[in-house]
Amino acid sequence: MYSKWNKWLLKGLWWLVILGMLAAIPVAYERHLSEQSSRKVEFVFDYRDLLEISDTQTDPRRFVNEQLQQMKKHGIGSVAVYESTLNELKLSRRIELFSSHEATALTQTPISANENFTYLIFAEKDSEQRLLPLINQTFNSLNVKTRPWSYKNQPGLIIEMAMDQAMLRTMDPDPISMQMLKDQGFNIVVRMSNRRPFVASQMDTLLGQLRSMGVSRFIIDGATVPGFTSEKDTSSLAEMAELMEKYHIGLANIELQKVQQKGFNTLAKRTHYNVVRLHSFTEADGQKLTENLTEEELRERVQGVADRLVLAVKDRNIRMVFLNARAVKNVDKGVILNPLDAIYDSLDGPDGAIPRIKQAGYVLGTAHDFDYVHSGWQSVAKGLLWLGAIALIALTISYFIPEITLAAFVLGIIGSAGMLVLNSSLFGKILALAAGTCAPTLAIMYALRAGKRKLERPTGSRIGFALSLLIRTSLISVVGILFIVGLLNQIQYMYVLDQFRGVSVLHLAPIVIVVVYWLLFNEKMSYGDRIARARQLLASHISVLWVIAAAVIAAAGFYYLSRTGNEGQASAVERYFRSFLENTLGVRPRTKEFLISHPLFLLGGYLAFKYRSAMILLLIGVIGQASIVDTFAHLHTPLVISSIRIVYGLVFGTLIGLVLIAVWEIVSRSWQRWVPRLKES
Repeated sequence: MYSKWNKWLLKGLWWLVILGMLAAIPVAYERHLSEQSSRKVEFVFDYRDLLEISDTQTDPRRFVNEQLQQMKKHGIGSVAVYESTLNELKLSRRIELFSSHEATALTQTPISANENFTYLIFAEKDSEQRLLPLINQTFNSLNVKTRPWSYKNQPGLIIEMAMDQAMLRTMDPDPISMQMLKDQGFNIVVRMSNRRPFVASQMDTLLGQLRSMGVSRFIIDGATVPGFTSEKDTSSLAEMAELMEKYHIGLANIELQKVQQKGFNTLAKRTHYNVVRLHSFTEADGQKLTENLTEEELRERVQGVADRLVLAVKDRNIRMVFLNARAVKNVDKGVILNPLDAIYDSLDGPDGAIPRIKQAGYVLGTAHDFDYVHSGWQSVAKGLLWLGAIALIALTISYFIPEITLAAFVLGIIGSAGMLVLNSSLFGKILALAAGTCAPTLAIMYALRAGKRKLERPTGSRIGFALSLLIRTSLISVVGILFIVGLLNQIQYMYVLDQFRGVSVLHLAPIVIVVVYWLLFNEKMSYGDRIARARQLLASHISVLWVIAAAVIAAAGFYYLSRTGNEGQASAVERYFRSFLENTLGVRPRTKEFLISHPLFLLGGYLAFKYRSAMILLLIGVIGQASIVDTFAHLHTPLVISSIRIVYGLVFGTLIGLVLIAVWEIVSRSWQRWVPRLKES
């Protein structure tokens, strides 16, 4: 009875897979609508960095105003303002600071030897009127006494705290700077920290003031978000979220952080994911533009910055670009340099980032969150995807041990159901990973069987067979794409608040599984014979050649995995080649697909008519098929970009494969022509 049901199920599993694929298509379409709902890109400059650079100039205020005008001219429409400190107010030329020792020298008045206070002078009357209440409120809340002080009729303040300590205390953002920036037409983004005790009433007042200045988004400054106290106590976070909702203020999530700020995911969820992704061009990045470079080298680096910003927006759903800069002492030239002009060139100079971003369909403006489209029927679609994914896993198992297909399907349903109850997020990830791994594995195992049949019955067009085999194999791999997209269609993945951490597995697991299939299951034999062959392989004598081959394979595998994911490394030559492809095609196909895997797979299909060893070339095709699926595992990349990438990979891979076939024919026929002549001579 079991055997009968097992045979019936083997025929019906593909229908479940197809049903899951059909359910994934409208889910993917709604994700595409979500991705297209946010097309505004915002360039933000760090105002504190600008103040620090101005401190190296002879006329700091004039320099700041000139640079702000240049920023507007070059497409930077927003400025990031931090919570104030005495040091920042000093950089803004609003106040001057002195220690007790310096005040003694300045006033020629003896001060107690036991005193170590901070002496402050306001530079202007407006500074005194706007900043005195702010400074008093800050230090009085810390139980630090303040009292009036003046020097030569300039009003000031004595803060009874050591200057090094006082300069670290955080206050509300400088209202004078914010008003000046607003008057000049800049959008203001605030760097908000958690350095002060959270008091809901004070935060309510602050957010109201910020909103009146047009602030609509925070970039978190520090390791924790405002209101975070501990993972268990989220009451202050809940109050912070309510206030942010009240004033319609969202968050910016900085990409490629080693550790997410504590409390960020909770705050994002409670504000209904009013989040945009932010790419940071750091001070260290800017410093590379101030090194001792020739004009040509500088142009190359500026072009590299432009390429990087365009790629961030197009490929990673970045909607806010945060620009930093700092002054650098150049000892060789005897000057202090800054990268501002080079940054402007990277934005709208020749082949700059902004024109290319606009050409791609984006506009400059205030970044806003995605309008997440998620219809109620998606829960039904997820149920069909669930069944289809388990069916795909069972089908893959059937290529190894067909007798247990029914048991594997039933156990898969029961086990995944239990996982769904325990952890729905983990359920989606593991199911997507399993389906994404099985699809390219199944595709190559199908190709190996097709190649074997063609070797036994070599009829028809060789090129036609090779092309159709590549297309059919790739279509099977696309099954994995649909399951990953359908099962992991949550807004958290688009913002990278949650990640699908299966990229390395998706690359490596299909290779391992297919190699095992090729070694032990590609030929018809009993299970006993397979076990004997496995023992024979394991007991084989290891030669020096084997050791060298293993070392080469291990090195190649390590390099292959090191280039996987966002942190993959590439050589300078490869980065240049990538840049060339990106700038020429608009979307860069993956090198391992169109230069290596697809061409060799095509050649293998062509040679399968005559050579058994051609199966090895088909086997290499698993790299490209796994890469096709993995492209869509980067869930922050728009579906359109990923789709174009794999189409380019197949098209160019096919063209290169046809060239390989032509070269093979030329070499083969030349060999056949010359070898008899050599024997005769």
